[in-house]
Amino acid sequence: MARYTGPTTKIARKFGEPIYGADKYFEKKNFPPGQHGANKKRRKSSEYGVQLLEKQKAKYTYGLLERQFENLFDQAQRSQGITGVILLQLLESRLDNVVYRLGIAPTRAAARQLVSHCHITVNGTVSNIPSRIVRPGDEIAVRERSKALEVITTAVASSRQSRYSWLSWDGSSLSGKFLNCPEREDIPENIKEQLIVELYSK
Repeated sequence: MARYTGPTTKIARKFGEPIYGADKYFEKKNFPPGQHGANKKRRKSSEYGVQLLEKQKAKYTYGLLERQFENLFDQAQRSQGITGVILLQLLESRLDNVVYRLGIAPTRAAARQLVSHCHITVNGTVSNIPSRIVRPGDEIAVRERSKALEVITTAVASSRQSRYSWLSWDGSSLSGKFLNCPEREDIPENIKEQLIVELYSK
């Protein structure tokens, strides 16, 4: 399964925000990476450069590679509604992201691994496809024999479930339900989706 496995703090510094979550190294070096990152006088970015950076930020935030991202954008473009909003809703509906949002895993990368290693079920059936699009009404749960895994118990204990209005959580059964696609104002990621639409429209 293709995925980005390089340094995460360096990527977060590139965008100037902790897109992978709390990061003490990012706090120490909150400036662009590279030999002259702290002092380099950067030229004003072009319109294309700003749009490209926004697309890259969305890709790294949700852990997608270029082909996967393009496929989702094509799907969003074919759907009725605002393309940028639909794109974010599709990204939020990916199984690995839902597992992360439910608090079953501490990061999206960890959620992707839990899914691909068959620790997660959807409507009672094991699903090992992180890119699977979850539909409203689907129940996502930890597989019975995986409930004692340390990574899961630690994540559940330290997370605040039900922070998101489009998800419900049952701590006793370690299961949650995807109630509906989130509205744009409910998605917390700092992504300017219109810039991505403009980039692909060139």
